[in-house]
Amino acid sequence: MNEIASIDHFNLWSFDLNLLVAFDALMRDRSVTKAAARLKLQQPAMSHNLATLRLLFQDELFVRTGQTMQPTLRAHALAPVIQQILTQAHDALTSPGAFDPSQESHTFRIGFSSELEVILMPELTTVLRKTAPGIKLLARAASPEQVHRMLDEGVIDLGVGCYGKGNNRHRHRHLFEQSLMCCYNKELLALSEPVDRTTYLSLEHVLVSQKDTIEGCLDEALDKLGVKLNVAMAAPEFLTVLAAARMAPLLATLPTRIIRRFASTFGLTESPVPLDLTVSPIAMVWSAHSDREPAAEWLRSQVATLIDAIEA
Repeated sequence: MNEIASIDHFNLWSFDLNLLVAFDALMRDRSVTKAAARLKLQQPAMSHNLATLRLLFQDELFVRTGQTMQPTLRAHALAPVIQQILTQAHDALTSPGAFDPSQESHTFRIGFSSELEVILMPELTTVLRKTAPGIKLLARAASPEQVHRMLDEGVIDLGVGCYGKGNNRHRHRHLFEQSLMCCYNKELLALSEPVDRTTYLSLEHVLVSQKDTIEGCLDEALDKLGVKLNVAMAAPEFLTVLAAARMAPLLATLPTRIIRRFASTFGLTESPVPLDLTVSPIAMVWSAHSDREPAAEWLRSQVATLIDAIEA
């Protein structure tokens, strides 16, 4: 690791760094009047800056020759050093900085509230192993009620799931609308396909819930339709829900992507949900303070690109 050079903060604090800007303007314009105009100063103020520079550097720096101010040898020697200092300061203040994922060592913490963890994390990890081998990923469970607090406290860098906009400390990007399907073990439930509304409402159910309510994220959607499900079991992980549907005569309602990807693995039969359930869309949320941070911007772009590919 490179050592940080020692800085005499007291001496720098007592030195008006704006004088370096004045010096550079004088070096460029070779005129007190023109340099003052460049910096939008009154001429007496620029003359005062030149007098202070002469005192600090113990040199005339600029000597009047005809209509111009000619730099002394000392001024010529100082000019490239001062220009470099000002260029670096300008770049540091105006540029968000570079982020080279192929060279960086960094751990990103991503919060999830939905099936996106199992769909996105393997895809994202595969991409990063090829393009950013020093980047590591840590998935965290983050319910919709917790995610904004977790962002505020720096527990996670990004949230991907059924998340709202939060407040002015947060940023939000819609990714896609969610849809649902149901599945069941045909050996335990001899149902006609597709499952009709009456049958769906009469059966016992197993759902994903990351909330205190057993109906989980479906509670508001069911309330809007004025219906209730007989929920026998709810769990925060969809694999638990699928395993329960495999072993018991229960109907599992899950996001379409999960059912299409995993239901056959559990030997389950798929069916559309015979209710017009409206559930929250999937979104990315992050802290406003990381909005322009290059590393965070890069991570969000990777997630968005993969989501677009999954959606295609």
